[in-house]
Amino acid sequence: MESRVLSRAVPFPAAASRLPRLPRDAARASSLSFSCVSAKAVGDGGNLICGRQLRASLLIDSSGRSSPLKPCLAASSSPAEGSDSGGEAKVAPIGFLDKYPALVTGFFFFMWYFLNVIFNILNKKIYNYFPYPYFVSVVHLLVGVVYCLISWAVGLPKRAPIDSNLLKLLIPVAVCHALGHVTSNVSFAAVAVSFTHTIKALEPFFNAAASQFILGQPIPITLWLSLAPVVFGVSMASLTELSFNWTGFISAMISNISFTYRSIYSKKAMTDMDSTNIYAYISIIALIVCIPPAIIVEGPQLLKYGFNDAITKVGLNKFLSDLFWVGMFYHLYNQLATNTLERVAPLTHAVGNVLKRVFVIGFSIIVFGNKISTQTGIGTCIAIAGVALYSLIKAKMEEEKRQLKSG
Repeated sequence: MESRVLSRAVPFPAAASRLPRLPRDAARASSLSFSCVSAKAVGDGGNLICGRQLRASLLIDSSGRSSPLKPCLAASSSPAEGSDSGGEAKVAPIGFLDKYPALVTGFFFFMWYFLNVIFNILNKKIYNYFPYPYFVSVVHLLVGVVYCLISWAVGLPKRAPIDSNLLKLLIPVAVCHALGHVTSNVSFAAVAVSFTHTIKALEPFFNAAASQFILGQPIPITLWLSLAPVVFGVSMASLTELSFNWTGFISAMISNISFTYRSIYSKKAMTDMDSTNIYAYISIIALIVCIPPAIIVEGPQLLKYGFNDAITKVGLNKFLSDLFWVGMFYHLYNQLATNTLERVAPLTHAVGNVLKRVFVIGFSIIVFGNKISTQTGIGTCIAIAGVALYSLIKAKMEEEKRQLKSG
């Protein structure tokens, strides 16, 4: 039986006279058989019932009086459709993650900073008694790969399949990742952590240069001007850095170039695969790349006296524990950095990345008691301020591009 609401189309007495009269029991059964299967608010105050829109017109009751039709929020015809015995629809409870998204995002930032600071401090402490950055770099990646394999085994996350085409795209990314990671660790082992991070503040400059001269993407003059303080600040800090040596400086610069090319190849390897699986595959390939240089460069020294010296200084248990935890912190902070980027806007992430470098430099100076000259401190501050300015300008430009595309 089709139910309609008549409004001003036909006078009620005339309409009532045309309707066939039903027995009282049949009329009651008919009225009970009609149920609102789906009702939801629509435009102009109407309701959608059984696929038909009801406007806010007049309902006429049995006494002939009219009353406005009020939109219903929800209805259900049976308990099987989600209602209780009283006919009221059940509302799904809101989880903590959905209720407090700002707290969750703040937690991601905190853990990203915390793990990054702990990694840098523990990493430098290891180099103080075990100065073999090639081997330690392999350990970083090995622990991360084992973590990924265990996560895949338990289905958290589920392993995404990879084909030969995607593998070919990821290999250049992983090679650049491996080279940048190893050279960063060579620099960490050679000079103060704060100085390495000051040099690595030049990474945006290399990114801009690669975009302009390799990819052919014009860089606005405002971005180039924002990079001037970065170059000036790093140069100023390097001239009076007490721990300066060419091995640490050149290695950090090679790391900047490597990560710049990693960014270029990453854009070419854009895929629908989630970031966790992508990073896992990159770590596996990078591990394979890092093992041969570690064996060739440091293998003979490690077998001859490297391992024995470290065990003599700190003991076997602490040595193995330090290597395990530094690898775990390395993998987790990189994964959290990616997860944080997915939760916030690029501008927020850019500011967060600059503040992260400030935290690492500050805590490393405090923990290791590194003495820095006034000129080095001023130069570091200028470089960090330049990176912040560059990140803000670039993030705003990217946001404007997205708005133009969406508009």
